[in-house]
Amino acid sequence: MHVLLSTTNSLSDFETSPVVLSGPSSDSFSLRDTIMVLELLQVSAPGLAYICLGGFVVSFSMVSLLVKEKLYINEVVLGTCFGIIVGPYGVNVFTPRSWGSFENTITLEVMRIVLATGLFAVGVELPRAYMKEHAKSLLIMVVPTMAFGWIVIAAVMQALFPKLSYISSLCITACLTPTDPVTCAAITRGKFATKHVPAKIRHILSAESAANDGLAYPFLAISIYLTVETSVTTAIGKWFLVGWLYQVILGTVLGAVLGHLFSRLMKISHSRGYIDRESYIAQYLALSIFTIGIASTIGADDLLAAFAAGCAISWDGHFNAQTEDDVFSSVIDYVLNCGCFIYIGAWLPFSDYNSLEYDINPWMLVVLVIAILVLRRIPALLVIYKFVPEITSWKEALFSGHFGPMGVSAVFVSALALKRLPTPEHPPADQAQYLAATLQPIVSFVVLASIIIHGLSIPFFTMGRGVHSRTSIKWTNTTRTTVPEWTMWVRREDEPTDIVGTTTGGDVERGASTPSKDSNETAWDAPETTEHGPPATTITVVAVEDVSGGAGPAMTVRRSGSENADKAQVNVVNNSVREPANLNSDTSSDIELTAIRPPSSQ
Repeated sequence: MHVLLSTTNSLSDFETSPVVLSGPSSDSFSLRDTIMVLELLQVSAPGLAYICLGGFVVSFSMVSLLVKEKLYINEVVLGTCFGIIVGPYGVNVFTPRSWGSFENTITLEVMRIVLATGLFAVGVELPRAYMKEHAKSLLIMVVPTMAFGWIVIAAVMQALFPKLSYISSLCITACLTPTDPVTCAAITRGKFATKHVPAKIRHILSAESAANDGLAYPFLAISIYLTVETSVTTAIGKWFLVGWLYQVILGTVLGAVLGHLFSRLMKISHSRGYIDRESYIAQYLALSIFTIGIASTIGADDLLAAFAAGCAISWDGHFNAQTEDDVFSSVIDYVLNCGCFIYIGAWLPFSDYNSLEYDINPWMLVVLVIAILVLRRIPALLVIYKFVPEITSWKEALFSGHFGPMGVSAVFVSALALKRLPTPEHPPADQAQYLAATLQPIVSFVVLASIIIHGLSIPFFTMGRGVHSRTSIKWTNTTRTTVPEWTMWVRREDEPTDIVGTTTGGDVERGASTPSKDSNETAWDAPETTEHGPPATTITVVAVEDVSGGAGPAMTVRRSGSENADKAQVNVVNNSVREPANLNSDTSSDIELTAIRPPSSQ
């Protein structure tokens, strides 16, 4: 049997495009006849996109706890990998770059929506009136770091790609200056961040990633103006008036005014019983889209406007109180992030990473990525961290410098730059066209490398810790016996000390000793902390011995650096099975020390 199927897109097409059948007749209704009846099957790009997005979210959700809380891999890395698989260089079912002249506009708007909702959420989730107290630190941290990386990486880029002028290199580097708030969330949210990264570092990194997304506009603007304008004076004039005064300043003020206005309106509506809890949650999405709609319509900086609106609407804490413990905003973020990084994975132009026409090859791109990782943020933060009170040591500065991932924001700014550049010919007729042709291949490769490196930094770190120490120690105060005072300062597992070497109490920003609300540990009757938190204390294992009457083997531990004084003993329990642990053979990663007591109590 020969079957001719026609793909229809509408009912009228179906009516005018009949199915033509030829072949031997049969009285029996065979499998082929069944397939023929399924002529209504329509394969379309939107349908395949829905299958890819929905299928990934459903599949990832089934193992999300294992992947995110045990392996510390989030949807950013996995979504990108899945996008590559279903994209044009994989099974070729989702191909954004085949959408013709609309591709760049669709890319721009997808990234805009994801960034706007993410930046609005960052503003809302910062502590109450955070910007009032930390605006100076944020300004010191953001502007010099962005400017340094912008200038230095542009010089490296011009050396690697000689056909690019320094101004063109500045334009490409402008796309890479902002820190991606979506990827950055891997170390500012979640179980690992809460346990190992001090709250003050998480907050300043979140605020920085939001602020420098919006501040990428003036860095891009001066590069574009110098590229397309014939007069340097005209370019600088437009950059100051349009890039700074109109886009940045107006965008920030507009977002703050809108956020404050809606905050007051919601308080009035709430006091009169006009608004329910669900409507508060809906503002996460609705207000962010409304804000970027107004800002982009008048040509202001929509990303800064969204961040400012989020900060303003939660300024007095009323909005946070109404949305506390609600997970719907996280669900919105999760679905949008999955869709966005699937899109990015399918959008990556792998064939352009080895282009003889534009003098681009993979080795040059790899060298560029290494230079960006080393020079873009780390040197500047190591110099200026002493002027940022939230960063108290060079280790914290190094950590903050490393975690400056590039992702959604870089793709967004590159798509925005293409809208302002001429369409390139083959071969490019001038520098502006050459810039337009090489901008996204370079930016997209750096984005891919950043997703892999920054997305997998935490899993590799935890693997490294596992090699050196198979036992994590958790202190539980199960007795009220007299013990040396220093044991009250011993680092516990719920304190973020493993990465940056700073002791803080859970989520408390200024060193409070209050345990995390998620902790099941008994609170210590510890002395008051100082402004910078309690003094860090490490322990040294002196001996492992049986203690008569104890729950099992016990460690004799002492304060690091001391010889014989201030010893204390603790019972050792395998917390996973709640049985006494054998330290010589037990390989469990969850060993608990209990019943702290002085040696004299044996």
